[in-house]
Amino acid sequence: MPINLADHERKAREAVKLFWGNRDAARARQAEEGRADQGERAGVTAGKNMDGFVALVGDVVRANGLPDASIMLQRRVLTLPGFFRPTKLWDMLVVHRGELIAALEFKSQVGPSFGNNFNNRAEEAIGTGHDLWTAYREWAFGRDAPRPFVGWLILVEDAPASRAPVTDRSPHFDVFHEFNGASYADRYNILCRKLVQEQLYTAASVLASPRNAAVTGEYSELGQLTSLTSFVTGLAGHIAATAARQMH
Repeated sequence: MPINLADHERKAREAVKLFWGNRDAARARQAEEGRADQGERAGVTAGKNMDGFVALVGDVVRANGLPDASIMLQRRVLTLPGFFRPTKLWDMLVVHRGELIAALEFKSQVGPSFGNNFNNRAEEAIGTGHDLWTAYREWAFGRDAPRPFVGWLILVEDAPASRAPVTDRSPHFDVFHEFNGASYADRYNILCRKLVQEQLYTAASVLASPRNAAVTGEYSELGQLTSLTSFVTGLAGHIAATAARQMH
């Protein structure tokens, strides 16, 4: 049975529209109520702007042989044990027959402050992945438990500030060459690629989208390994393989 990508490109465009539309609506509501968060916070304090991508992942799970899997989205059921800390709160968990099938994080980055936020996102992603796999090694999710799918997806604003070359200073030792002059969008692409290559995540994807995409759903991908198609294909294959295994 071939894997089902659940019409992911169309649904991704709808997810992008929802992302920017939710941010605009949150800003408008705050303006009407006579209150306003500083900077870009007004667009994120009103809810989960990545819900369209969460729904896409749920569709992929159901379309590839696990229609009855428990898809956890509420805060009270999103906690997993950690190794370096007691617990970690994830954005989405998929559990079936007592087995952890998938754990996913959905992030976004909108300007103007890309620099500090990139470093924070990188540190968080690296630490989260390392913590989960160390906990897995120590049987945190059950003895002899199969490896779960661990995914990290980020939507970054496509803007001059995220596309401009960035200079770094390292007075004692050279920065790795791939970071020389790399924009923040490029750096997210490098981060996602290395998260997968170092096996901290099964799949990691970065999408770039301009602010006016609330109407068009426009987004672009920055690399084949970090594309949404690679992310969805990996997830669909993992779900299909899990479904086949659990049937026996």
